[in-house]
Amino acid sequence: MVNDNWIASWQHARNHEGVTRGMQALLALACVLALGWRAGWQDELMPVVLGVMACAFTETDDAWRGRLKTLLLALACFGFMMTAVWLTLPWPALLAAVLALSAFTLTMLGALGERYRALAFGSLVLFIYSALSAESHRAQALELAPYLLGGAVWYGLVSLLWAAVWPKPTVRYRLSQLYALLGEYLRLKARLLEPVQGVDRQRRRLELALHNGRVVDALNAAKESLFSRIAGAQPPAWLSEAMHQYLAAQDIHERTSSSHESYTLLADAFARSDALYRCQRVLSVQGEQALKFAQAIRERTPPRHEGQTARAIEDMQAAIAYLETAASPRPAERPLQALHALGDNLTGLAKVFASALRGGAAPDLALVDHQVHSLGEAWRRIRAQLTLHSALMRHALRLSLVLLLAFGIMQATKDPHGYWIVLTVVFASQPQYAATLSRVGQRALGTAVGLVVGWVLIRLFPGPLLQAVCMVLAGALFIGKRMSDIRVATGAMTTLVLLSFHQMGMSQGVIPARLLDTAIGSVIAGLGAWLILPNWQARHWPRLAAQTLRAQAGYLHAILEQYREGKQDHLAYRQARRQAHNAEAALSNAYAAMRKEPEGKRLNMTASARFLVLTHMLQNYLSALGAHRGELEAGQLDEASRQAAQGLQQGLEDLARQLESGRLEAAAGVTAMTEAETEPARGPVGSLLQAQLQLASGLLPQLEQQAPLLRRAR
Repeated sequence: MVNDNWIASWQHARNHEGVTRGMQALLALACVLALGWRAGWQDELMPVVLGVMACAFTETDDAWRGRLKTLLLALACFGFMMTAVWLTLPWPALLAAVLALSAFTLTMLGALGERYRALAFGSLVLFIYSALSAESHRAQALELAPYLLGGAVWYGLVSLLWAAVWPKPTVRYRLSQLYALLGEYLRLKARLLEPVQGVDRQRRRLELALHNGRVVDALNAAKESLFSRIAGAQPPAWLSEAMHQYLAAQDIHERTSSSHESYTLLADAFARSDALYRCQRVLSVQGEQALKFAQAIRERTPPRHEGQTARAIEDMQAAIAYLETAASPRPAERPLQALHALGDNLTGLAKVFASALRGGAAPDLALVDHQVHSLGEAWRRIRAQLTLHSALMRHALRLSLVLLLAFGIMQATKDPHGYWIVLTVVFASQPQYAATLSRVGQRALGTAVGLVVGWVLIRLFPGPLLQAVCMVLAGALFIGKRMSDIRVATGAMTTLVLLSFHQMGMSQGVIPARLLDTAIGSVIAGLGAWLILPNWQARHWPRLAAQTLRAQAGYLHAILEQYREGKQDHLAYRQARRQAHNAEAALSNAYAAMRKEPEGKRLNMTASARFLVLTHMLQNYLSALGAHRGELEAGQLDEASRQAAQGLQQGLEDLARQLESGRLEAAAGVTAMTEAETEPARGPVGSLLQAQLQLASGLLPQLEQQAPLLRRAR
């Protein structure tokens, strides 16, 4: 049993993205240590280690071809950075100017995508590492450059080989994370079906909308991981199966996002029936199934079928059938129709789950390619960000200015370790104020813990070889944790730094210097996020809200095409669906960030929460249309439904334009809104298509009512 548990733990760990990167770093650093120790290059170990670290910063999840491209670009950027340091090192003012210009230029490269954001960050860090290692001596900068570049080349080769030999673990990890988040989404959705009076459904809807942003982010991460590995027309069997699981996750998300009626109305209509409890039970069981499937993907074990879902669906359908045959009390027609649609959707959701569990090839492997393929396209993307309205542009300017300030303080104080101030600014500065403050706190705590751990290790292991081994382990931990736990990563790097200085006989005064420089750099980063072109979410929210409404209009258009032409899970439909979910996720993520900003810098948070809930409800009603799009024969779209859909599309487009222009008039008599008050006006009961369009259209006046309040800060 103990052995089985160990094997299961190892299988769980080796597919974790952080563990994979940590193992790569462990291999690279261990080889550096072994070679350096055998050749007597102890003094040169640190620049090689720094080169390894800088190259690790440029790494993103990619197939070996993509990593080769990134490695070549990184080496070119590293060479340019080291040349710039060598040329400007004798003149601090010029060095500072080049540092600021490099920070601005490299940050703007982030407009080209995640690969270039990582490449820019690694290049900027290497610039600072080069200046730090040279210690203001130009000859030393030239002498140490090959070691820095050699460390980068070595880690790049290890990463490249790792990606070629083991391409699956990261894909499995991201799919596992996706299904785990879907399981939590199902659980949160099930809470809305609880037929109990007095439940705060507005708060539960807000929690669901915020978690939906995390699910969409996981869908995008899984998609990019898969896309980077689709090189030919016929992918290998494991990749085809992974694509099948990903597309099934998209369908699960669409069906789970669906709503067929106000949950308050359903709770009132079926307060004395167990039908809603049965529906809630199905959702809960499917949430548990998603979590078990996530574990099976992660541990590479067959998914377990326990039959709970089938039994729960049978009980649900029996409860719904009983309501139809019961003589009294018989529910109103509209809630009963919505309950039928809900039951059918949950039954279809179970079939999608079963398809994912069975595995198989994906019917359509097409995915949208967001990579840059030409210099012209790259320039167009960057040029679009060259405005002060762009969060990226503001971050680039802010980072350049705070780096100049940090460099100036380093020069004014003649601090021998002053580059730690500059490094702290680079690591702590983020595009968002809330993210910057979080990084500042995590880096400060990690530094303190790392210094304590390093001091203890020096006392416990006075021998240089054991300390070098600890340095390797600390470096591997830093690279493995740098994306998931900043405190641990910072602590590991601080431990490595303290051990390396002790190895070089320069540990005197390092601990207070590290603490002081980290504190100074943290204060500079925090003040910069507050005072220099602050990127308050209130500036972006109306625009993001407009993008959400416009994307939902596009999603509705794609759904209607499906009703006209018949159900097809082709790229155009999936792209429209994903754009709508991405826009809503961006809105919910911005709301979550705005809650952490100073109160005086926010929009009206009550109105923002209401608007977010309303857009999520609208997305739910549209998702229900998408989930049931195969139930009508092609061409059966009636004229009344077509006109209602066109009116809703036009209304969404008009409101989006008003939000972008800021020409909104506040509605009179706007008060606190409860879940019951979000119910749209209802007309006669018609087809499912007509009912869902009526529900969605009923939200438009409420969105128009809340939109003007988004401009009012507290």
